[in-house]
Amino acid sequence: MSNTDISNQDMAIVRNGTAPAIKGPAETFTGDVRIDIIFNPPAPARGGFGIVNFEPGARTNWHTHPLGQILYVTQGTGWTQCEGGEKTEIRAGDTVWCNCGRRHWHGATDTTAMQHIAITEAMDGSPVTWMEPVPDEVYLAGPVKKD
Repeated sequence: MSNTDISNQDMAIVRNGTAPAIKGPAETFTGDVRIDIIFNPPAPARGGFGIVNFEPGARTNWHTHPLGQILYVTQGTGWTQCEGGEKTEIRAGDTVWCNCGRRHWHGATDTTAMQHIAITEAMDGSPVTWMEPVPDEVYLAGPVKKD
């Protein structure tokens, strides 16, 4: 979205292609990740969403969301895991709820790309707390829950 102030407008239309894609920063992602921030509305609204593309082997660092996160997988196959839980396969059409404050990660499988829409809300101006990378030993560990 552009830097235009829309806080006093009755309605705003953000045209497709006006927000540049960004490379997922190495400080918060492993591998090749592209992020398209679709919309972050002005305060007092606190929700926002973007499209995240993960190449095979790419994933988020461990992280939490103060108000949770919704992921909607639009393409491909990926994995997600809450700390201490099972690594679970996610596929196009699946919706994932990452509960408030739960430490987790998500990304592509080691052989398949994955794209999801991420919907988050900010608390005190922050939608996420980033932590350390997910090491290969955790990322590649099995088994993978597929139901």
